Amino acid sequence: MTDLVRSRPPAFVFDLDGTLVDSVYHHVMSWQEALGEAGIDLAMWRIHRKIGMSGGLFVRGIQRETGIDLSPEQVEALTDAHGRHYAARVPFVEPLPGAPELLRHLTEAGIPWTIATSGRRAGAEPMLAKLGAPADLPMVTRDEVARAKPDPDLFLAGAAKLGVDPAQCVVVGDSIWDLLAARRAGSLGVGLLSGGYGADELERAHAFRVYDEPADLLAHIDELGVRGD
Repeated sequence: MTDLVRSRPPAFVFDLDGTLVDSVYHHVMSWQEALGEAGIDLAMWRIHRKIGMSGGLFVRGIQRETGIDLSPEQVEALTDAHGRHYAARVPFVEPLPGAPELLRHLTEAGIPWTIATSGRRAGAEPMLAKLGAPADLPMVTRDEVARAKPDPDLFLAGAAKLGVDPAQCVVVGDSIWDLLAARRAGSLGVGLLSGGYGADELERAHAFRVYDEPADLLAHIDELGVRGD
């Protein structure tokens, strides 16, 4: 009798903000405060629609919507101000329901996973302890890639750090920008509602499945090819 072919389960690459930690609206408020310092008045809902893309594309979108031209120095000051305001909120950011349990389950099952975030390392590293993740996790942050989402660089780098082909990865994110980047990376995209985007938007962005939050994903983890055997 010949041996049965046995496939390997997929590796997981997670976005961070709005996917594993409940930080999206902290970022929205931080951007609004930063914009206010620059004399730009913009409603929170308009800011929220851009959370998840790179800071450079975020500012470009703001300029297009407001008709305000910013110099490179003003753009740098704006992003620095966002970082300053968000840093003050980091102690209040908590994991989303089920996030630590989901990561622990994958670890115990021997399934490789990592985090690839468009945030800077200074804001991302404090989240590792809150998630129960190892301090030496091969995480990828905006500091390490040429372009952030919706470009695929972050997720490609995450797969590389795991030593896995991107096509063998499940990318989990909460925004349409995550799913666009996942598609461009050649990975399977899975959406979570915990970042504020609707299921229909995530599905139109080619999410294979959409779950409420990490706890819901964990309850349905078998749908993604993760078994207990």
